[in-house]
Amino acid sequence: MRISDIIRSKGKGVVTVPPDTDVRTLLTVLAENRIGAVVVSPDGETISGIVSERDIVRALAARGASVLSEPVSAIMTADVQTCAPHQHIDELAEAMTLGRFRHMPVISDAGGLDGIVSIGDVVKIRITELEVERDSLSTYIRTAAT
Repeated sequence: MRISDIIRSKGKGVVTVPPDTDVRTLLTVLAENRIGAVVVSPDGETISGIVSERDIVRALAARGASVLSEPVSAIMTADVQTCAPHQHIDELAEAMTLGRFRHMPVISDAGGLDGIVSIGDVVKIRITELEVERDSLSTYIRTAAT
């Protein structure tokens, strides 16, 4: 299965915030959208960084509550790994595991932000694939036994 299949099923919508958004506002955006990360983008298309719940927690632990007034650009990950729609989800899962992150923006062939994929999306696909395989094997065993 390809990343484009995930994007097709979940949609291309990506929540973004400008780099000057304060962390307190970011927390509201995360809560309202029930998500764990947002892409930091000045225009909704280009990627300046990504900021996740983990980034917020680490910044709070290091600098205290004053971080809530800082811009997200102060806590974001600027070196963002991205993927392309044509890549296989095995590549995505491996990159997420090795890099120890849970969200990866998808960049279209034209270079624009095409979506975002989470480790939850990957797990959901894997479970579906295993269920289909189980059902196929069960059917095979039942038909072979008769």
